[in-house]
This record gives sequence, structure tokens and C-alpha cells, in this order.
Amino acid sequence: MFLSQLTSIYIVLIILWLLYFSIHSLFASLKFKELILHAYPWFMPRYRLSFNLLAIVLIIPPVVLMFSYPGNLVWQWTGISRYIANTLALLALFGFTWSLRSYDSSEFLGTRQLKEGRQAIKEQESFHLSVFHRFVRHPWYAFSLVLIWTRDMYVSYLISAILMSLYFILGSHLEEKKLIAYHGDQYRLYRKYVAALVPLPWRFLSKQKAAEIMNLNIAADSTKTGGGTNV
Repeated sequence: MFLSQLTSIYIVLIILWLLYFSIHSLFASLKFKELILHAYPWFMPRYRLSFNLLAIVLIIPPVVLMFSYPGNLVWQWTGISRYIANTLALLALFGFTWSLRSYDSSEFLGTRQLKEGRQAIKEQESFHLSVFHRFVRHPWYAFSLVLIWTRDMYVSYLISAILMSLYFILGSHLEEKKLIAYHGDQYRLYRKYVAALVPLPWRFLSKQKAAEIMNLNIAADSTKTGGGTNV
């Protein structure tokens, strides 16, 4: 009976994560934004802020369920490996926090779009290379993967970790389709030099090369108005 109950909980956990990923991807897609723009143009200045609030609300149920019913311990970092895992987690957390300095917080949250009454979709997305983007195209995903896999693994956490990792991989591909639609050959050029999720010694941007790409971006964006979320 108890085993059956746990199995049901894990199934519900999987469903909640898949629901979160599906809705998150839908609202982040360019086609859905275009649909909302044409159907409800008055809502676009509120889109980014609503998207962030919805993401917070939807992630609460699977996270609460994951911690409420962890299940059996699958593996645990011990000895020196525990110190290494915790060090990597702290570095990832530091990197994530440091990377926030490269973002316009009001732009990311959506309050600037609301204040300025922006309606055009592309004006809500602008190309920017932070320090970490010189080494990996999706630093937040990379930091998140480190944080996820340096924790002790219980059944519910392992299920969540696998699903989140798969979503980061799939989400990075979906995100890049959108970025190519926004930035075209400029993003293709950037993608040629930098790895996606795992930094590679032979694929990174020097400061000079990053500046060259940013200068191309400035030239390309000189005909646009507004700004937006960083890459």
C-alpha cells in the first residue's frame, strides 16, 4: 500500500514537472507571443511580468511535492567528493549571482516593459554578451545543472533532476531558435564560437572577439528602438 502510494506520488510529480515545462515553453515561444500580440495587443506590456509570476506559481507544486516525499536515498556524496560537490555548487551559485549584474533587472522582471507600454515583441529582446557568455551560450542553465547534480539524490529529487536536465537541453534548443529569429547571422556567428551548456577549452570567445560581435550588434540594433532580455 505504501509503495503504491509512493509510486502515485512520483507519477504526480512527473506530471507536475511536465505541465510546468510545457506551459513555460509555450509562453516563452515567439509564435505564442505573436498570437497574443495580434489578439490582445493591450496585454503585451504586461506579458513579461505575467510570464515571470506564472512561472513562480507553477513551480511551487512540484518543488513542494519533491521535498515533502523525497523517497529512498539513491546516492550520496561522501568524503572528499562531498567537498568537491559543495565547492562546485557554491561556485555555481556565485556565478549565477554575479551574472545578474549583467542584466537589467527591471527589463528581466518585466516592469520596464509595463512602465513604457511596449507592445512590439522584438523590442523586448536584445542581444548582450556577459562575461560568462564568452564561455557558454546558456550560463544560467549550466549553473543550474551544476547545482542540481551536486546534491544528494533521493528518488523524487533524482526524477526531478533528470526531467529538469532534459528540459534545459531541449529548452536551450528552443531558446536558440528564438534568438536566431531575433538576431539572425549575428547569433549564428556567436554560436559558432561558444559551446552550449558545457564549457569547452577550444570553444570560447576572447575579449576582443566578444567586442567585435557586440560592435556588430550595436550596428545592427541602431535601427531599432527599445531593449530587452539578454541572451
